[in-house]
Formats: sequence, structure tokens, C-alpha cells
Amino acid sequence: MANDSLHTRMPPPKGLQFLQLAFPTPAKDIVLIRMNDPKTLNALSTSRLRELDDVLSWYDDEPTLRVAIVTGTGRAFTAGADLREKGVVPFTRRKGLKPVIAAVNGFALGGGCEFAVNCDIVIASSTAKFGLPEVHVGLAPTGGVLTRIVHTVGMQVASEIVLTGRHITAQEMHTWGIVNKVVPERESLLDEAIRFAQMIAKGSPDAVIAAKAGLRQAWETADVESATEDWLATWFVKLEKGENLKEGMDAFREKRAPKWKPSKL
Repeated sequence: MANDSLHTRMPPPKGLQFLQLAFPTPAKDIVLIRMNDPKTLNALSTSRLRELDDVLSWYDDEPTLRVAIVTGTGRAFTAGADLREKGVVPFTRRKGLKPVIAAVNGFALGGGCEFAVNCDIVIASSTAKFGLPEVHVGLAPTGGVLTRIVHTVGMQVASEIVLTGRHITAQEMHTWGIVNKVVPERESLLDEAIRFAQMIAKGSPDAVIAAKAGLRQAWETADVESATEDWLATWFVKLEKGENLKEGMDAFREKRAPKWKPSKL
């Protein structure tokens, strides 16, 4: 695991106004990204979405970081688009390289729900509420959730979520397979997210990136054969050429803990 001190890293984007960054583990290979405007329920304006995208791109490019956790301050994870902004807020459909865990502390509505669903792991407080209420303001979800949620929960459940726009409990989302774990006490939410992040960070950074790409391809492609062939041609070739595969095999044979190097994929 990386032990680099913060001053050896690429500096994060300058002038952050909405987001706060922290490094919650001794190894400092996990970054906690906190949306911090509880007065607006962490509503997402165009400038805030750009800030979030910039920080996640920095995370992907920073070799000492393995896992990101995104959470909110106050009663909301994020209530979605800032409807005070004229026009439709352009939600990004970015596909990051590295794992992102959503630690959903409260309301995750509209684009906030889309963002959480698009994360690789979702940990939710038992008091969290999810929803896609866009139909009630004349809109439809635009961040890629329509396709992804159908692949996850099936057409009928997806229709209930999208067409009714109702608030959905964390336990329902867990039952449907969208939330990995519901945490009874809100205070332990980040502890549980960090525990998941540490489990992921123990793996080869190359293998984690390649495996995530394969999972995404399977999730977003109907044809299993073409998705697998594309992944093998693109990512498995890179994995085979990387230093961490040899290190993992050597460590297994030598019965020692692997010493991973930052990914160059």
C-alpha cells in the first residue's frame, strides 16, 4: 500500500469551494471527497459538477490513490441538480478508471441518485432516501441511470423507480441489489465505507482497474461475448504486461505479502 506523504502527490485542483478532501487512513491511499453545502442539500450546479469531475479526474491520475469515497454533509448526500439554475444542468456520464464508493448519508435524489447508482460500491445509512423525481418537473434522468438501472434491477422495478419518482428507502435499494450494505447508525457510515475501501486497496492496483473495466463493460453491454472479447483485447493485455501481475504471482509462490507498485494502466 502507498505510504507517500501528501506533499509528494500531484496537488488537487485549485480553488475548491464545494468539495472537501481528506485522507482517512494511515496509508493515505484512500481519498474522502465530501460535498459540503448542507444549506442547499449539496445541490449540484454546473460549476459544482465541474469541480466534482475535476477532483475525480485528479484521483484517477494520482498513482498513490487507490479508492475514493464520496459522501455529503448534513441531511443529504446530494439532492441533485440545483433547480435555481436556468436550463438543464448537464450531468456527466464519466467512466473513471478507479473504484468510487458512495457513502450515502441522507437524501440522494435526481442526479444525486444517478451518481450513487453509478458508483462501484454503495454504502447507505438506514435513514438515507433515494429517488429519481425528474418526471415531476418535466424532465427525465440524463446521467446514464436509465440503462444501468434496468440492467441491475430489471424493467419492472426500474419502471417503478423512474416513473413514480417516489422516495425509496435504503433497505429497498439493498433488497434490489443497488445498495451493498445498509448501516444502522449514521455515525458508523464512513467507518464501513473505509472498511470496504481498505479491502479493495489490498489488491493489485492494475488488477482492480482492469477488473472494474470488465465489470463496467458487462454492465453496460448486452452482448456478453463481445463485452468479454473487448475486455480481453483492451484490458487483459495491459494487465499481463504490468509489473504487478508478476509481483502478485511471485508473492503467492514465496508466501509473502505483495508489494504493489502504482498502476501505469
